Amino acid sequence: MKHIYNQLERLGQLLRNNIRQIASEYELLPIQTEALHYLSRCNQYSNTPLAVADYLGQTKGTVSQTLKVLQRKGFIHKQPDPEDKRVIHLLLTEKGFALLEHFAPTQQFQQLVVYLEPQQIQEIQRNLELLLEAQIQLNQHKPFGLCKTCRFNQSDDKGFFCNLLNQPLNTKEIELICKEHQYPQPNYHA
Repeated sequence: MKHIYNQLERLGQLLRNNIRQIASEYELLPIQTEALHYLSRCNQYSNTPLAVADYLGQTKGTVSQTLKVLQRKGFIHKQPDPEDKRVIHLLLTEKGFALLEHFAPTQQFQQLVVYLEPQQIQEIQRNLELLLEAQIQLNQHKPFGLCKTCRFNQSDDKGFFCNLLNQPLNTKEIELICKEHQYPQPNYHA
């Protein structure tokens, strides 16, 4: 167990160091790049300042300052919700998406993965998903999982539908992360 932990910790440290280096070139802090990365991956129900704070595990104040910097530098813009003016949605600008091309994932990480076989990549991905799910459940964090893996996602010949929010979803939306995600209930009757 300790060996796995040490390897994950070291790999995480190396990835964060690479991101820090790229972020410093744009005069950004790591938390600012983390917020951008989250906003590029979340759905329309999860792109609020509160959702960013929950996902990053940061205070509202820290996230508020982070978002101000990102907006001032032109990486994001704020848009009021058309139905509830109290809700603000955070959207990446073209400049924000262009920046993500440099570190999400980094070129260094992309070069690293080239050395793996497709089957190895799938195996690593599945095992990391299992570890992440266990960590989230153990600490009772919100999963922020992909819509396609949520227990509320329903699919049929007409497409995809979120039973929690009572909304149809398109193919792109089911690949985004959602603050309302819940893991499917285990099927013990199989």
